[in-house]
Amino acid sequence: MTKTGHDWTRADAMSEEERHAAALSDPDAQPLTPQDLKGLKQTPRAKVIRRALGLSQEEFAARFHIPLGTLRDWEQGRKDPDAAARAYLAVIGRNPAAVEAALASST
Repeated sequence: MTKTGHDWTRADAMSEEERHAAALSDPDAQPLTPQDLKGLKQTPRAKVIRRALGLSQEEFAARFHIPLGTLRDWEQGRKDPDAAARAYLAVIGRNPAAVEAALASST
């Protein structure tokens, strides 16, 4: 038994195909349909970009001059970035070095 209390012996003995068939036979573990996916909230883009850059929230906010509370609101889904912020995040995601350079030259 593992720390979680599950005995994985049976699952470990199954082939990949058997595990897949067992998962599909579980009515509570069915694959998501395109309709299901439409209703799901996506991971906020700011969080994806920040993690890809390997930055903490504090580092990302400071580096790109975004108020920390605003970034946290975006990442936790309390607020969505407006159109200008979404465009800014897209530019950060595509060329963070250029954004940093532009911000450094403007101060």
